[in-house]
Amino acid sequence: MTGARIPYLEGRAGQPAALERVAARVAAQLGEEGGVLASASRPVFVGIGASYAALALPVALLAEGGILARRELAGETGSGLAFTGADLVLGVSQSGRSAETVEALDLLPAGRRAAVVNVVPSRLSEAVEHCVDLGNEPDSYASTIGYTGTLVALTMIARTLLGVPADEAEGEWTGIGAELERHEAALAPVVDEVARQAAGVVAADVVSSGAFRAVSESGALLLREVCRVPASALVTRNYLHGEMESAGETLHVIIGDGRELELARSLAAADHHTLCVTSAGLASSAHLHVVPIPPAASLPVRVLLAEAVLQRLAGSLAQARGVEIEDFVFHNSDTKIEEPVG
Repeated sequence: MTGARIPYLEGRAGQPAALERVAARVAAQLGEEGGVLASASRPVFVGIGASYAALALPVALLAEGGILARRELAGETGSGLAFTGADLVLGVSQSGRSAETVEALDLLPAGRRAAVVNVVPSRLSEAVEHCVDLGNEPDSYASTIGYTGTLVALTMIARTLLGVPADEAEGEWTGIGAELERHEAALAPVVDEVARQAAGVVAADVVSSGAFRAVSESGALLLREVCRVPASALVTRNYLHGEMESAGETLHVIIGDGRELELARSLAAADHHTLCVTSAGLASSAHLHVVPIPPAASLPVRVLLAEAVLQRLAGSLAQARGVEIEDFVFHNSDTKIEEPVG
């Protein structure tokens, strides 16, 4: 089975209601699978593309709770040594057809495999003993609902691994639809103005650290897929150690509340297009645009709200650059497992 495809802008518009559905569906499934997940103490998460980016969030949440988890890139797992010591390996693929992720899970013995997918049934959902699905939500080709829904599911799974009951894990997302709608209304004019001013950039740097790497990595991918801007996802402290020296005709998207603030001010002071997404107080200036995130929101909610900014930016830049969002240039036949016909 393949998931229904919808236009990118339709996917973004449908996210508030979809995320409410996803949270309820995942909570119901964790009521059944939670015991299995809660017994794991050495989890490894595996994915590729945007799915790999999403894994930065649960790894950070588990580290905060004292569980040493890690993420692995599905295409680089080789002989399976990447999974040494793991008592649970959880593969993530919105379509359930990512060839590398299915092959990585095949390296493991039965009993240690789990998955998060949107589409069921799918090759990945049928290759594991424990599967959490988002409910076959329609998604865009450059993922919108599928990605943010995966962030919700992975947060709830991380909470379960930390011993939080399913209903409490669901409660973290109560009202997310309305909050996302309010956030969208506030960010739209800021992001659209950044896109207008930065339409002619030759590249984009998307910079963050920790859990917000789920935003910078997926956001850089969106900028490449949706509006064909060469974009890089960079880690804050590494960026300071020389990577920022290539700034020039570049859009800088800085996400975070710590050293990211001074970084954003420095770039803007040098007349570079800079967009900062933060829950800390930061004033806008001539070249510095700021999208605030509610500081009282939990870390996963702040990550999701930051992701909405990057989704809007990709769509707005596509329009400003005259790029058709749905018109992908390359279609690689070996990255997805084809479903049987008939």
